[in-house]
This record gives sequence, C-alpha cells and structure tokens, in this order.
Amino acid sequence: MTRLRDVPDADHLPALDRGIAITRPAAGMGDDQPPPRILLLYGSLRERSFSRLAAEEAARLLILFGAEVRIFDPSDLPLPDQVKGDDHPAVHELRQHALWSEGMVWCSPERHGQITGIMKAQIDHPPLEFGGMRPTQGRTLAVMQVSGGSQSFNAVNTLRLLGRWMRMITIPNQSSVAMAFKEFDEAGRMKPSSYYDRIVDVMEELVRFTILTRPHAGQLVNRYSERKAVQAKRNAATDLAVQAVL
Repeated sequence: MTRLRDVPDADHLPALDRGIAITRPAAGMGDDQPPPRILLLYGSLRERSFSRLAAEEAARLLILFGAEVRIFDPSDLPLPDQVKGDDHPAVHELRQHALWSEGMVWCSPERHGQITGIMKAQIDHPPLEFGGMRPTQGRTLAVMQVSGGSQSFNAVNTLRLLGRWMRMITIPNQSSVAMAFKEFDEAGRMKPSSYYDRIVDVMEELVRFTILTRPHAGQLVNRYSERKAVQAKRNAATDLAVQAVL
C-alpha cells in the first residue's frame, strides 16, 4: 500500500500560457539531472479539498519544469503521540518520503486564522533527526495557502516559521489563494488568474533554489554543534571499547 496520490492529467495545463512558460527554469544554475525530487503536502481531508487541488496544480507545473514529484495523502495519518512510538505505517511512509525529497511544497487551508491540524501533524511527524538522518534539514521549501474568504497570509506566515524551525531553506515567493471556491472549475482545475500565475512563479522559484543549493546541501547544514555531538558519541563508544578490553 502506498499513500501517494496520482497527479491527474499531469500534462494538461489549461491555465498556463506555454508560449511564456520556461520548461527548464533552472537552466544554467546547476546540474538539473537527476530531476529534483519534490514532496507535496496538503492540509485538508475534504473530498473537494482546495489545498489538495492547489497542490496538484503545483505538482503539474513541477513536472513540466523537470521535477519528480510525490503527493502524500494524509487520510489515515494519526496525531503525533497517538500511537506509541509513532509506530504507524503512515508515519513511517511520510518519513521515508521526506528523506527521499530534496524540496517540499506545503499547502494549507487557513482555518480560524491558522494552518489546519492535519497540516501541522504532517510537519510534526518528521523529527529533526532520527537514526542519524535528517528528513527536513537543508531541503528547500515553498509555502502556499488557500482561503475561503479574502486574501490572507496567516497560514503561509506560520508555515514559514515552521520551515525555519525544521531547518529548511524557505524560498522568498509564496502563494495565497483567496476565495478558493471561486478559483477552481467543476473538474477541480484552477482557472486562469493572477492566483494561478503566482503558483507558476513559486514553482519556478522552488526548482531554481533546489538546483542552486543542490551541490552545497551538505555544506549548508554542516553545523558545529552537530559535529560536536557526533564526536561526543564517538568518544563515548571508544571509552566503552577500552573498558571492555580492560
């Protein structure tokens, strides 16, 4: 079983002017092969989830721009600490997708002026470090939100704060879609608008930052405090080995 959602009509982009679109937005900025790996998370379980629909539009654009994408379906994701040791298949899968990724897109509805609980749960499940691996550190991040009312930036502001906390490289641009129920047709496709154009901008920028930072990812997250902690573990292991010999 996989919790990845397919991207429907991945090559159908009716709201995009292909005459203006750049299919390799990071050309000349670095090696874009293999394709940048982007994980997309959305924050609503509604059957007609506008955050999911917006994430799907973003995924189609990323595919056009040469990226490999995965959209995680959080339908059966438990709350953090709901399952002892977070030992749940959905948690394990989410963490593996996070480790696979080089960049992420987080798209949340704004509810009561904030991100949703399901969005926060997805961000809370990947720890800063487990088993010597860091599933978010050094990855690029684009933030998006959809609103039922007038345009707001509460959700993206919170997502930026969380991205910083998870030690991610959050790109400058962002997307906030107001009155989202007006922006999608019956088939769930986004209509041409300045809101759609902004999503194009954000995905172009995400690909650029991912390719730009790719060769430097290890150096960007090489921290003194973490090297010190690793050295302490090595010293402790050496001390135990010496004691065992004696």
